[in-house]
Amino acid sequence: MRQDAVRGHLDGLLLAVLEPAPLHGYAIITAVQQRSGGALELRTGTIYPALNRLERLGLLRSSWEAEGGRKRRCYALTDAGARFLADERTAWQDFTAAIGAVLNPVSPHPHGSPHGQSA
Repeated sequence: MRQDAVRGHLDGLLLAVLEPAPLHGYAIITAVQQRSGGALELRTGTIYPALNRLERLGLLRSSWEAEGGRKRRCYALTDAGARFLADERTAWQDFTAAIGAVLNPVSPHPHGSPHGQSA
């Protein structure tokens, strides 16, 4: 999938994978890739600026944790981040419903005319 397909949805993706538990950067990249069945591959140059921005906005908090003898910065969702994620999910559902209604209409218009009249 194209890298630009994620644009505009990155914040929601990052917050969603952090919802269950705090993760470090590489684990966030891996979680997005796994949840998307390999369709989404984020780059470190993409996620770290986004994580820092989300932290500045108060949607995430971070802390240094030792793991396997290495210190890694772990990110966790804040209460504000959980509320933002809920809003993102609602917006995404509304967006996909609207696009789906156009691309896959439930019932075609009678007689091939959008107004139900024959040409």
